[in-house]
Amino acid sequence: MADVFDCSDPDQREAGLTAATRALARGELVLLPTDTVYGVAADAFTPAAVTRLLAAKNRGRSMPVPVLIGEASTLAGLVDAVPSVAHDLAEAFWPGGLTLVVEHATTLAWDLGDADGTVAVRLPDDDVARDLLRATGPLAVSSANRSGRPAATTAQEATYQLGEHAAVVLDGGPRTGSAASTIIDCTVPAPRVLRIGAIGLDRLREVVPEITD
Repeated sequence: MADVFDCSDPDQREAGLTAATRALARGELVLLPTDTVYGVAADAFTPAAVTRLLAAKNRGRSMPVPVLIGEASTLAGLVDAVPSVAHDLAEAFWPGGLTLVVEHATTLAWDLGDADGTVAVRLPDDDVARDLLRATGPLAVSSANRSGRPAATTAQEATYQLGEHAAVVLDGGPRTGSAASTIIDCTVPAPRVLRIGAIGLDRLREVVPEITD
């Protein structure tokens, strides 16, 4: 089973972040809090680790794994050009519960599933997650649950569902805003809502009126 670290304790938090960083570098999985629900993370640039993540969730390649980043500026390094609509939405809602689907740079050596040249990117509003992401770089992160089961809102729920597949669990306490992120496809001429979640359509249209649902 995974090593569990209580991130409300400063010493355990530091030790947990170090252990998680090392585990991810070895291609292992980590369970971590985000601002929405708990996630299961793998190094985005280690295809075998992403395959391990998909297998742990009992999820196929037809549902590619999103990527979390620690700073908004990281987005520019993942794409050839940031679409203006993606820039405006990120500026308005990051960090937070908004995932942007963009065309990733063709030079990136990763395999997140059958994504047809796109990647779903989010900057979470959670200090533990962002501290880890600053140490590791972009991570492939999906909700910490077996496919078809409810997303985990506590470290205990995440461990119950996926603990046997993970090396480290970062316990950041319960997630009270358990709505999943809103997903916007920014690869099409008129940006399109793929999933409504933490951020509603009215708020999105205040920034980008042409968004369709």
